Amino acid sequence: MNPYRVKRGSARIDYNRPVNFTFDNKSYQGYHGDTLASALLAEGTRMIGRSFKYGRPRGIYGAGAEEPNALMQLELGAYTVPDAKATQIELYEGLIASTTTGWPSLNFDAKGLLGKFGRFMPPGFYYKTFMKPDGWWPFYEQLIRKAAGYAEAPREADPEHYDHLHHHVDVIIVGAGVCGISAALIAARSGLKTLIIDEQNEMGGWLLSDAHQVIDGLSGAAWLEKSLAELDASPLVTRLPRATAFALHDYNMIQVVEQIQDHLPIASREPDAPRQRLHNVRAHHIVLATGTIERPLVFGYNDLPGVLTNAAGQTYLNRYGVQVGKEILIQTSNDYAYDTARDLAESGARVWLADTRAFGASAERQKAAKAAGAELLLGYGIAKAHGGKKVTGADLVRLDTHSNKVVGRGPHVNCDALLSSGGQSPTVHLFCHNGGRPVWDEKRLAFVVPETGRPGIACVGSVTGNFVLADAIAQTGRAMQAVCESLGKSAVLDLPTADSAEVAQARKIFRVPDGKPEGEGAKAFVDFQNDVDVGGIYVAVRENFRNIEHVKRYTALGFGTDQGKLSNVNGFAIAAEAMGKPISEVGTTTYRPSYTPVTFGALAGHLQGDTFEPRRYTAIHPSHEARGAKYEVVGQWMRPWYFPQGNEDLHAAVNRECVSTRNRVGIMDASTLGKIDVRGPDAREFLNRVYSNAWTKLEPGKCRYGLMLDENGMVMDDGVTACIGENHFHMTTTSGGAAKVMGWLERWHQTEWPELKVWFTSVTDHWSTVAIVGPESRKVLAKLCKDIDLSPAAFKFMDGREGTVAGLPARVFRISFSGEVAYEVNVDASYGQYLWEEVMKAGKEFDITPYGTETMHVLRAEKGYIIVGQDTDGSVSPIDLGMGWAVGMKKPFSFLGRRSLTRSDTVRKDRKQLVGLLPEDPNVVLVEGAQIVEGPVVAPKVGEPPVKMFGHVTSSYYSAFMGRSVAMAVVKGGLDRMGDTVHVWAGGKVHKATIASSVFLDPQGERQNG
Repeated sequence: MNPYRVKRGSARIDYNRPVNFTFDNKSYQGYHGDTLASALLAEGTRMIGRSFKYGRPRGIYGAGAEEPNALMQLELGAYTVPDAKATQIELYEGLIASTTTGWPSLNFDAKGLLGKFGRFMPPGFYYKTFMKPDGWWPFYEQLIRKAAGYAEAPREADPEHYDHLHHHVDVIIVGAGVCGISAALIAARSGLKTLIIDEQNEMGGWLLSDAHQVIDGLSGAAWLEKSLAELDASPLVTRLPRATAFALHDYNMIQVVEQIQDHLPIASREPDAPRQRLHNVRAHHIVLATGTIERPLVFGYNDLPGVLTNAAGQTYLNRYGVQVGKEILIQTSNDYAYDTARDLAESGARVWLADTRAFGASAERQKAAKAAGAELLLGYGIAKAHGGKKVTGADLVRLDTHSNKVVGRGPHVNCDALLSSGGQSPTVHLFCHNGGRPVWDEKRLAFVVPETGRPGIACVGSVTGNFVLADAIAQTGRAMQAVCESLGKSAVLDLPTADSAEVAQARKIFRVPDGKPEGEGAKAFVDFQNDVDVGGIYVAVRENFRNIEHVKRYTALGFGTDQGKLSNVNGFAIAAEAMGKPISEVGTTTYRPSYTPVTFGALAGHLQGDTFEPRRYTAIHPSHEARGAKYEVVGQWMRPWYFPQGNEDLHAAVNRECVSTRNRVGIMDASTLGKIDVRGPDAREFLNRVYSNAWTKLEPGKCRYGLMLDENGMVMDDGVTACIGENHFHMTTTSGGAAKVMGWLERWHQTEWPELKVWFTSVTDHWSTVAIVGPESRKVLAKLCKDIDLSPAAFKFMDGREGTVAGLPARVFRISFSGEVAYEVNVDASYGQYLWEEVMKAGKEFDITPYGTETMHVLRAEKGYIIVGQDTDGSVSPIDLGMGWAVGMKKPFSFLGRRSLTRSDTVRKDRKQLVGLLPEDPNVVLVEGAQIVEGPVVAPKVGEPPVKMFGHVTSSYYSAFMGRSVAMAVVKGGLDRMGDTVHVWAGGKVHKATIASSVFLDPQGERQNG
């Protein structure tokens, strides 16, 4: 058996099931039911890491989620888990774990040498030191990242999967200690659908660590077994162990992550089952039975390996059968450590208990501890611990009875473990996630939540400050009666009775004094993960950080994976002392999700790959595949990017497609355009309100281009809308904006204008659209369409007709995004591929050329047509775009964004405005996003003001048809700067360009009107 393993009847491990594991490339053996922490402690392993800032040796400090030090790299390769807490890792066969800190090794850490100069690295050290010279920053960065340590995220794809589950329950109970289980029993007996969760692999809370508790005349273990059996027998109850509630949101939404297979050997995990599951729970009522976390006392060198919380020492003994030492010194300011002293002494360890109170604990507890063999040292505190890579002893001092001052020296105690208890800190985190605040209770010396909770949230047990079990059970009954009544049920109260010893008043002490001015004695640590000591908090206060949130950020108090579970209250109290304020006035920092770290896999669940962002394919996709198209993703659609022939690259293919379309005829799949069917007697009025131009007089068979503005008057989408009938319109949107526009229309109709009789239907997927573009497009369409007069006089630009194309009922719109004669043919999506192939056949004699989105971009840029989201960014108005013609400021009705267009800022003449750019070198294609500056100087020296930038390139292409490059840009006051020369900078290169009209080709529109 392991050297520190003892037989305990209360232990939850199976001594008949040994488990082999590896830690830092060394083989160990534990038992089924162990955690990695308990197994390592049983082997005598004390140092498991190095501290963040000083490289000091660190050991296991807690037994659960509060653990700040024992962060492990778990497993290898794709299965690796960074910074897993050894206290929460269930031991399984073949487990591989390693330390995450210490370079070049754990035993010899170079950073530990720096730690000896810790006095020169106070809070704010990094901010004040790594500032100059600027050129050293790459070196600084590497040094800091190397020094930080900690684990690495996996570099390979995760082979396991995760899922999500949604619950709607009457009551969710978070925490399955005695009070949580009692609350679940009351809820189930009262007819409420109940979900009870707990982060541990077994429910029972502190009962699993207490070997002497009696409930209803039964041992704690027997009562627990009986109660869980009743819960499992109830059809109204769902129990979730290994499930952590990590976030509480508005409207009683709780998020819970359940570990389903993390405790299993990798080789035996079920491939079809998720590794973890995220539960999204909506509950009529939330019951928080989250209990408390014992906070340690702060004293000199309290961070040495072998120093733990008192609760951890009791847990490892009674739950895992592990003594944390053979000679153990316990420091306390309250009664509960006496139970630990009794249990450890009964197990055969030699125990000293130093109580800061001269009167000690209640007589009953003192008697029990002494009877077990513990030696009591009343009125003493630890000045400092001794040791290096493990604790070896401690110096005690005598404390004044009425003040936290040293009045004399005490004995030196040799020990191999040191436990401390500074009192209980209620686990208030979830209560605070959506705006709740705990309050300081001077009698209980803790931040507690109100016994009455708040609407929709009840709090039960020790989280309310009822630390005595009998009191906690009684309060649970009161709270659950109110919960049941609020849900229309009569509470069935059958509360258990618990034997509870008398409790003497705890001493208000957080920092055990050593008789020296703060900062001159041994370092006393508050936050172990971030190396925040008492002196650092005093420094922050001296530097005038008076708000506890500022103190937190300056010192890093409460940061890290433990979120300050052990350190926060001590930090608040010490800051209060440094400020000379009461703790209640200093208050707490803000607690936010997540309560404990949550994997990205659990958050994403099944929403990955195509299930996160599905790929959408048009009905014509097989035809594109057959012609070797290359694709780009646009609004989830797989759109042909270009159609290479032979060994063509992107540029060669686009040049060919552009010239062919301009000279003859091209064909493009435009099915991805958003399409919304708008109908109703108030359809015109609605369009008048959501578009900036007028729609009242648009006749059936006519189309109109419209700009859609947001409330600020900025362009959010554009498209052509066709009038199909008097009260029927066919609206098109950008491919990526279809869903947004649909939501926009529904929002304004439902929330602001519900009186309008108008209906919207998304029909994007119902229509396949083939655009036939170029001088020969009319001839191609004429071969397929006999019942529409295609003559220029009968079918003008921006007209729409219904007829038959290739034997199919079709809507044909003569609209153009290229500046050429063009027709968009819309047919039932089921026949999209058929239509495409028929058009290809009809256009063969005209050398019809398929083209993709890149060619579409070049063609539209030659004409100065914008793309919303590329040439606009949410801060561009129609006036900025030179599109005032699309704004009906004089129409007798208002439209969204109209008022904003008259604001003084919106009408400024020096706003960024859309213009064209002609590079001085016609072969230079400017970089999109490149900055526009006045002069050629673009690299100011250190200390000089930065070069003034007054615009940037939004679109830039090479036009094979025009034989030169062209670009569009937004430039301050650009519309009044035609002909000016500017300098365009990107990537260290500067090019001259001339500001010109953004319409580079056919400014009179003769080609598209022909």
